[in-house]
Amino acid sequence: MLPRVFGWVIVLGTTALAAALLWPQAFGLQNQWIAAHVVALRGVAAAGAGLLAAVLALALLLGPGRRLMGAVMAILVLFALGNLGILAVRGLGGSDAVASPGSVTVLAWNTLGEVPDASTIAGLALEQEADVVALPETTESLGEEIAIAMREGGRPMWVHTQSFDDVAKARSTTLLISPDLGDYDVVNDPWPGPPGNTHTVPTVVADPVNGEGPRIVAVHAVAPVRWELRNWRSDLDWLAEQCVGDDVIMAGDFNATVDHFAGRGVDGGDLGRCADAATAGGAGGIGTWPTSLPELLGSPIDHVLATPAWSVESFRVLDALDDAGSDHRPVVATLSRAVG
Repeated sequence: MLPRVFGWVIVLGTTALAAALLWPQAFGLQNQWIAAHVVALRGVAAAGAGLLAAVLALALLLGPGRRLMGAVMAILVLFALGNLGILAVRGLGGSDAVASPGSVTVLAWNTLGEVPDASTIAGLALEQEADVVALPETTESLGEEIAIAMREGGRPMWVHTQSFDDVAKARSTTLLISPDLGDYDVVNDPWPGPPGNTHTVPTVVADPVNGEGPRIVAVHAVAPVRWELRNWRSDLDWLAEQCVGDDVIMAGDFNATVDHFAGRGVDGGDLGRCADAATAGGAGGIGTWPTSLPELLGSPIDHVLATPAWSVESFRVLDALDDAGSDHRPVVATLSRAVG
């Protein structure tokens, strides 16, 4: 009798754990230690569960306890398939389209403390015909070099930077905006923490000077390492507050997937009123970090988001620069004014 009870405890415990890690937002665990990291790497979780299931399948042939091992193996297989299914629904391809008149192309790339040089970043921005470029971990000086190179390439840009200090390049975020979108001013505070900024690493919030045009936010939220979990949650809350208006575009390194956004959306948005362009563009399951892992195993933490005033024409995760030095892949989205 005791072994049977013990077996049921194992099966039920494994089922509960698998459910909590597959869809942690159902239990309010998406922002908690361990669950937040497992759900961030759904591809790795699926591969790990599949490997463990294969080991149990071999054990079934070699020893006793077949019923128990068979039940646990089935749970692992379902967990792996569930993660792969979620990634597939969010999109593993992407979309491409010729930009329509009046559309805005947004490029975001965490440069890992300026490892790619100005010519590489400017070349990518020119190739993508970017109107907005969000560059976490990029200083004002490099941003100016990029803007000069883009001007020489026929695409001038205004440079806006927030920097918490000069000790580490990661403590700066730079936003480039095309003059075609009008004049912009940075409106948030240049020091860490709400109500004026994210913690640890900065975000740039820029509003149009004449009030016509979208608020543009170059995002860098702190990573959810153990000692920064509280700041990470606060960063996501603060970023959601930056997207409460009617006309907002956000882009950059959120250090969060759409799973972590759960509970922070309003009016149908994923984060505040902003919706994820990658999911709308069929690429929400593609990993943007780290470049050392294949896209299916990586974490989609770099985003472009926008309010319902914008529709997504295309979205792509760019893998051609995986050897450029950054541990993030660039993302690019083309947005057009929504009809109606």
